[in-house]
Amino acid sequence: MQGSHAALLLQTNILEMIGHGTVFTYAVLAILACFSILSLAIVLAKRSAFSRASRSDARFVRAFRKADTLEAVAGAAESFRPTPLVSIFDAGYLEASRQLTSHRRLVNKDAISRSLQIGVNEQLSRFEHNLNWLATTASVSPFIGLFGTVLGIIRAFSQLGSAGSTSLSSVGPGISEALIATAVGLVAAIPAAIFYNHFGRQLKEMGDRFDNFSLEFMNMVERSAGA
Repeated sequence: MQGSHAALLLQTNILEMIGHGTVFTYAVLAILACFSILSLAIVLAKRSAFSRASRSDARFVRAFRKADTLEAVAGAAESFRPTPLVSIFDAGYLEASRQLTSHRRLVNKDAISRSLQIGVNEQLSRFEHNLNWLATTASVSPFIGLFGTVLGIIRAFSQLGSAGSTSLSSVGPGISEALIATAVGLVAAIPAAIFYNHFGRQLKEMGDRFDNFSLEFMNMVERSAGA
């Protein structure tokens, strides 16, 4: 009960301090709130996207390894769209089928590899989209909060000089109010930094998965050409 009472008292004090803020304080807090909300939306969307991609890629790889020919994989790929690996397969299959259809053999393996790499880059770019916003939030939010704190401290000392009092009780509330901006800036920045690094690791794992699939694809292409 004491813990709940203390938390409620702290929340009330914070709301009271915010309620006595200036237009600049509200502007800073509103900017930080926008950063935080947008970052949260990106985090939720990216978590869902990476999770779906991982599951669908795993299913497609199993089907790919069971198939004997590129044509069989191409037929099965329709049921796995929009899996990222299907898009990479399409990029490589288009170039490989052209060579096998026109020449009945592979005349330029590098062209197939480049097509696969283009597909890999396109998919990685798609999953990288908006991650820079998390990096921006992580790096900029503390400074925005610090800016709000500096403005609040300037205001507190200005009022202190006008009142002609030098006691801590006179300047303390104003400084406490000013420090809220820094706290909110950190609240916005810390989760953004954590998830930016987390998604960066997932993106690297995804890139490794795409590269491994490209090697398996080239192996199947060479088997198909030699058949």
